[in-house]
Amino acid sequence: MIKSIDRLLDRVTMYRLILYYLLVLLGAAGVMSALGMLAFSPISLLFTTAFLFAACWVTNTIFAMTFAAPTNTESVYITALILALIITPITPLKSMPDMYFLLWVSVLAMASKFILAINRKHLFNPAALAVAITALTIDQAATWWVGTLPMLPFVLLGGLLLVRKIRRFGLLFVFLFASLVTIMGFSALQHDNLLTTLQLTFLSSPLLFFGFVILTEPLTTPPTRPLQMIYGAIVGVFFAPQLHFGSLYFTPELAILIGNVFSYLVSPKAKIVLKLKEKVQIAPDIYDFIFTPSKKLAFAPGQYMEWTLGHDYPDSRGNRRYFTLASSPNEDNLRLGVKFYNQSSSYKRSMLAMEKDSEIVAGQLAGDFVLPRGINQKCVLIAGGIGVTPFRSMIQHLLDINQRRDLVIFYINRHEDEIVYKDVFDKARQKLGIKTVYTLTDASQVPPTWKGKVGYVDKRMLRENVPDYGKCLFYVSGPNAMVTSVQDMLLSLGISRDHIKTDFFPGLV
Repeated sequence: MIKSIDRLLDRVTMYRLILYYLLVLLGAAGVMSALGMLAFSPISLLFTTAFLFAACWVTNTIFAMTFAAPTNTESVYITALILALIITPITPLKSMPDMYFLLWVSVLAMASKFILAINRKHLFNPAALAVAITALTIDQAATWWVGTLPMLPFVLLGGLLLVRKIRRFGLLFVFLFASLVTIMGFSALQHDNLLTTLQLTFLSSPLLFFGFVILTEPLTTPPTRPLQMIYGAIVGVFFAPQLHFGSLYFTPELAILIGNVFSYLVSPKAKIVLKLKEKVQIAPDIYDFIFTPSKKLAFAPGQYMEWTLGHDYPDSRGNRRYFTLASSPNEDNLRLGVKFYNQSSSYKRSMLAMEKDSEIVAGQLAGDFVLPRGINQKCVLIAGGIGVTPFRSMIQHLLDINQRRDLVIFYINRHEDEIVYKDVFDKARQKLGIKTVYTLTDASQVPPTWKGKVGYVDKRMLRENVPDYGKCLFYVSGPNAMVTSVQDMLLSLGISRDHIKTDFFPGLV
């Protein structure tokens, strides 16, 4: 069941999944309002949503043209839908102050993506910043009406799918724990009924929607898991509605803005513009893209970035992708290894058509798939197909700094001609003693001259090449099905989950 859900989630991008989720919530709200279960009419909901859509789109278009910046159309729609779910729908053309409120909140949300994007990096969640400003300036605030009992089943089901897609359960749980402890603590001090407080918090508050959608927004989330846990705790504490400084009571939007400041302080500070220096085919359907960055980028081998490529008529997968950096931090250029398919997305087709000096924007550096600090810890790196890119980054870095580590690499491909970066791995064997075990899975196509292994990495192959596997840390990167299979095999050997690190495999996002 879980594997089927994962396969379904792999077919849609993160941004598109969020968009579908929000649309489903609004559709459900339309039905609920028609049944009299929500305090507004379907006409009001439709009008408010349409108005926000139009205002956000027009404002974003103007700013994008002014700043000559590539834009993600899905991001515009997502912000408009979030606003529609947290601002009480208004009666069409009945109240001009309400109309001005919708207009201003749209303008402020879109403007924040450009004006408050320091060095092209977003500082605040656009929807949260917009409603916080209007609450403080024109006394018009978000009601977070999506956090009501009739909406709970839809919020919960879709939200769990979203968090599974982006692998942010740890962040969500820390936030929920911190917020509940703070809320229940205040309730106990005020001698409130704790059971009633708990019921209201889960059933009639924006807690879950906020955690699923607002908290996990990638652009304003810290880059590594430890920092994300701290971020979740900070936002959770300030989410408590009883918390106040004088007459200023905290709201969900203020809580996330405080978290955004923390995230900005601990995250890489800029997006960078890169120009294509060279495009090299390194295997059938696999190309290396070598870019010259506008500024030197500091990163850890194994991390990934979000890459925005503006192009005409983007399809349903949009104009953003996550790619792991295949280059070493010591190299002057940034390298991506990308696999293309016969029916590639508009993004991949546009990428493949890039010519020398074509530009692309990269940002949101993140990832914990990095080698341990202790150089004496033995590690086993298992890659499937193009999932080898983080290992190329790691091994090239070790070559650059001439650092020996006790590593064994297993590199799985169907056919011999799909093997990439063999020069790097072979050089590491000669200079650093790092062993690479190449294995092919299509036994019918193995050439007579093949000197590597045949078959998938299983218990037997692991024991033959790593007799002391019980002392190792394991890093697994590749297609989701392959990662899951290897992880299950390692667990069956008694390897602790804490000793198995799986790559985010950002291509699926």
